[in-house]
Amino acid sequence: MPTNNTLEPMPRFLDPELCASVAEQFGTPTFIYDEASLMRRADEALAFPNPHGLTVRYAMKANPHRQILGLFDSMGLAIDASSGFEARRALTAGITGAKILLTSQEFPDPSNDRYRKDDADLGMLIGEGVLFNASSLHQLREYGRSFPDSEVSVRINPSEGSGHSMGVSVGGPTSSFGTWHEYASDLNDIATEYGLKIIRLHTHIGSGSDPDTWSQVAEESLEMVRHFPDVQTLNLGGGYKVSRVNDDPPPTDLEVIGRPVKKALEDFRGETGRALGLEIEPGTFLVANASALISRVVDIVDTGKDGHTFYKVDSGMGENMRPAMYGAQHPVFIIPKDGSKNTERAVVVGHNCESSDLVTVARDTPGDIAPRELNTAFIGSLAVVGGVGAYGVSMAAKGYNSFPEAPEVMIDRSGNLRMISRPGRLIDLLRREV
Repeated sequence: MPTNNTLEPMPRFLDPELCASVAEQFGTPTFIYDEASLMRRADEALAFPNPHGLTVRYAMKANPHRQILGLFDSMGLAIDASSGFEARRALTAGITGAKILLTSQEFPDPSNDRYRKDDADLGMLIGEGVLFNASSLHQLREYGRSFPDSEVSVRINPSEGSGHSMGVSVGGPTSSFGTWHEYASDLNDIATEYGLKIIRLHTHIGSGSDPDTWSQVAEESLEMVRHFPDVQTLNLGGGYKVSRVNDDPPPTDLEVIGRPVKKALEDFRGETGRALGLEIEPGTFLVANASALISRVVDIVDTGKDGHTFYKVDSGMGENMRPAMYGAQHPVFIIPKDGSKNTERAVVVGHNCESSDLVTVARDTPGDIAPRELNTAFIGSLAVVGGVGAYGVSMAAKGYNSFPEAPEVMIDRSGNLRMISRPGRLIDLLRREV
């Protein structure tokens, strides 16, 4: 039998004893975050090469917990919000409006009760200093009608996109995000009509994007700045590739992709006299591998000698939707019994009544099982799913099959555990019912 050195490793901030302690104190499933890992990744982002000033905006949709927002705010990161509600959530976490850039598919309409009741319509947010990034000609026109003779940002859809799957590519002709790059003159016409000053140009091509494509689009974005004489800041988005499992491509090296961007900005200043500030918007890069989900094997079944062995765990789509949505890959580590080195090929499945609720899913192919070599499990074994810090809690199918939400726990820099979100209860799902 293969030994443990052929298996996916446990996240480096965990060990079997700590996992057992978390399970005993907080139950399973439980999300656990490592503060030191979050800080280390933030420091890497803050070191992105730049010649004329850098703003790192945390893409809070990856994980909007107030403890994470507060930590990054204390380190000097700003915020990228993807809805009026996210912007309000950041404000509620104590982040000042001037640090928040709102880039949303839906214009936060003051006539919409959902926004008004949560103080999340655009007028309320602008009044608290939140910056707006228009993502279409319609949005820019509506902003101009409401806030004429003001400053604004615009998001451009570049010529192509890139991501770890088509589901997360947000650039190019198949994407609805941003104003198509050929319509720059239309943006300028609207800005002139309403006395708007376009001071920031924003592009983003996707999550887990190819570094070479990212660098190419960065250069194209700089060329787009020439169409907007008042632009002071170039925002190149995020989407930097991370590695979660052994056979993932290598992660994006921010120093490597940043060097040519820095030079391009220097050359641009030499040619035009314009010293552009640089913004990046990492989300997954900052939080993905700083968290794990500690679950328990609750059943083991098989489908005969020509079939598969299935380890059923007490978590699933309600905690991590990425495998079912994208065929995304996450490392799984079964804590062996009594140090056993026995392994077997098994499929790990979630507890939701859906055949697509898979943990070991085929890469980029939602719904297709992919057995992995794992430590041999028994009913009651702890199963650690890694790489869940980004788009785990924030994108989960919460409440499906009426499973309550899992608690969240932080390991602080001193190694102490503290609960940062209480475990949900069924009553939480029932409160809104009339």
